[in-house]
Amino acid sequence: MTDGMEEMEVTYDQCADVGNWSELPELSLRHVFQWLGDQDRVRAALVCKCWNQVMHSPALWRSRIFTFSGRPSKYRRVEYESAIWYAKKFGRYLVNCEIRFMNPYNSLLTRRFQVTMRSFLARLGNENNRLQSFTMQHLELDRLVWRPSVRNAFLKSLNFFLRRECSHLQSFNLRGARLDMEQGFTILNSLIHQRTGSSISELNIEDFFSHHLAIYANPTFPKIIRNFCELTHISINYNCISDDLLDTLCESCYQTLRTMNIKCHIHDPHNQVIWGLSWSKLARRACNLKVNFYFELVMKNDRLTRILVPEIPVRSLNFRSCYFSDPDWAMKPTLSNLIPHYRNTLQKLTLEFNNSHERIDDELIQLVLTCEQLYYIRVWAFLSIKFIETLLQYRQEGKSKFHTLKVRIYMHKYETNEEDKQLRNLYTKYRDLIDTELNYFAITYPLM
Repeated sequence: MTDGMEEMEVTYDQCADVGNWSELPELSLRHVFQWLGDQDRVRAALVCKCWNQVMHSPALWRSRIFTFSGRPSKYRRVEYESAIWYAKKFGRYLVNCEIRFMNPYNSLLTRRFQVTMRSFLARLGNENNRLQSFTMQHLELDRLVWRPSVRNAFLKSLNFFLRRECSHLQSFNLRGARLDMEQGFTILNSLIHQRTGSSISELNIEDFFSHHLAIYANPTFPKIIRNFCELTHISINYNCISDDLLDTLCESCYQTLRTMNIKCHIHDPHNQVIWGLSWSKLARRACNLKVNFYFELVMKNDRLTRILVPEIPVRSLNFRSCYFSDPDWAMKPTLSNLIPHYRNTLQKLTLEFNNSHERIDDELIQLVLTCEQLYYIRVWAFLSIKFIETLLQYRQEGKSKFHTLKVRIYMHKYETNEEDKQLRNLYTKYRDLIDTELNYFAITYPLM
């Protein structure tokens, strides 16, 4: 923090004989002050009336990220004190607010965070009437470090704040909150309190509910979502998707809805059957809708077939199982029979899995040739160097249109000097194509 002021003082001394800092235009001063931390801004405000006036310019305080460490340290108290100071001093200017609570270590820290948020949100609620974006990610309120009394007190403060301050809110992100069903419904209802409809256009409730909850079976959820009439983007878990929800979106926000991000986790219940007719109806009314799927450890073709019906306007598919390998599942049917349903809409494909029990080079190459709109390919898997060479050759010949290719080739050995040499030779061979037209990345990766 102080380094910024020291540098400014040096610059001031060096330029004293050239001009006066007080004569700089306000726009230029604001640009300089944007690089200072809170303590340095306070010191700068004491220099002169001009600097003090610029320091209170709303443009300097409209966007803010508050970061709280989840590890105990006597030096971290300033994080909590700074948040309260900001709310008192400049909270009325805040437009975009993001709060980060990083991996809480114990219940003492969650208690301190809760007390700070109670004061912060109360002060912000009294001062602010222009908040448009509110983000508070990865709270993980179902962890044991959150004692029930602390969690309930925190949610009470948050609910009260949202009921007062959501009138201008356009973006709401509580990703990773992991609430039970009642708590989650209460939060969402707070966003539409005493109003016929919400002005929120971006709603991120991915992992908003705890794992194992079958939200799709509760009719209350679609009724709440019906009040979000201006949604353009919604991020959600597949355990929330139902025919009723799709019908609700089709009726309430078909004119605005553009993007649905859907996460499907292995621990979430996803045994519901969604009729293709429901997806088809939504895609027909929300004609600009694009759906992005993210599958975490959900790899078996029978499960994927039940979820990925042909009527979904899929833009992006992401399959991730990290280094876990299960000989009971095979990726070939998914690549050959399932994903080609989206040959006219699929633009991004991400694969991260351990396929040591099967080779997928040919199926993946054929898929790239089949999907005409595919422009982004990211694959972390057991592959051959020939796979990359073939893709680059087809791209050079105009048989494919991708412009991003990122590949990590898993190897069952530590020494990959020969394969690394082959990759370097490939780069040399297709250097003109790679340097001018592609976002290209390819390495080998020992996986033992």
